[in-house]
Amino acid sequence: MKRFCTIAVALIVLITLPMALRAQAAGDRLIMKDGSFQIITKYQIKGDRVRFFSAEREDWEEIPKNLVDWKATAEWKLEHESNRKAPVVLTNPNDPGQVEAAKIDAEERAAREAELQRMPVVAPGLRLPDESGLWVLDTFNGQPELVHVTQSNGDLNRAYQHSVKPYELGSARGSHEVVQIDSYRAQVELHVNQPVFYMSLDRPKPPKGAPEPAQLSATITVNTHGLSSVPDDKHAHSSPDSRYVILALKVGKNERTATAGEMDALLAGPTPTNVIETDKQVLPGGYWMKITPKSPLLVGQYALVEILSPKDVNTDVWAFGVNPSANENSDIVTAINQR
Repeated sequence: MKRFCTIAVALIVLITLPMALRAQAAGDRLIMKDGSFQIITKYQIKGDRVRFFSAEREDWEEIPKNLVDWKATAEWKLEHESNRKAPVVLTNPNDPGQVEAAKIDAEERAAREAELQRMPVVAPGLRLPDESGLWVLDTFNGQPELVHVTQSNGDLNRAYQHSVKPYELGSARGSHEVVQIDSYRAQVELHVNQPVFYMSLDRPKPPKGAPEPAQLSATITVNTHGLSSVPDDKHAHSSPDSRYVILALKVGKNERTATAGEMDALLAGPTPTNVIETDKQVLPGGYWMKITPKSPLLVGQYALVEILSPKDVNTDVWAFGVNPSANENSDIVTAINQR
């Protein structure tokens, strides 16, 4: 008899436990201001009271409305709703839970949309980072990677800023080297012959009535080592009005160079044979510009060059190499390490 009772109790537990678990899994929560919560299936607001049906006790109960943390309740509901695509619809403006949920949902959707515009998809599962500067889409061992390419000034503290060292057409003798970069090869070596570059742009203007984005700091002036100087944008965004070309650099024992004559040739006359033209496209949202070479690149050392105007070239270039057998780059973003 004792054994029969034990089996009966076990069966009752096995039957009722899944029901309780289903009730808890299916239920919403009313989060209290003291951090506790009630698992419920529905609730009603009646004056200064909240009437709810307890999923645990399967009965109606009431508590004072001011004990409920409505913001935390709404956040929990939004976080735990599965496959939520449609916006929260406010059906009862007198329900503080609905009001708060609709407000949080609208804020989350706006923030997510802005983030997606700042981080567009460039390969399956791979988005541009919400950071400034120049990023290039490479492939290593069959996996797409975004590689950060810095400008040739070599200052790591300014790696994500947009530096300008303008050279004016005809302002130096043709043999004078106006681009000089240490080492016979670049720190970034790409494994594909038609890489796609992504340049961060000036922040688009916010919608009418929205606050202006905070300024991180004032502009500074770049040391251009003898060339004319221009203000530098601390936000590190380039202008979509610039033209971009890829220049094959001369490689010496300990440096890579380009001469004033080569800079002049970029501005005047037909395109030189050591220059690859590019196509550019501003991506939706206005945060990024896509730059694609019009023809494949041979193995070698190159620089992405910004042509500021018909008379000016930025000699602070983005240097890179093309070498299919190179090791993996260090400053990269992959689909695995993205959040």
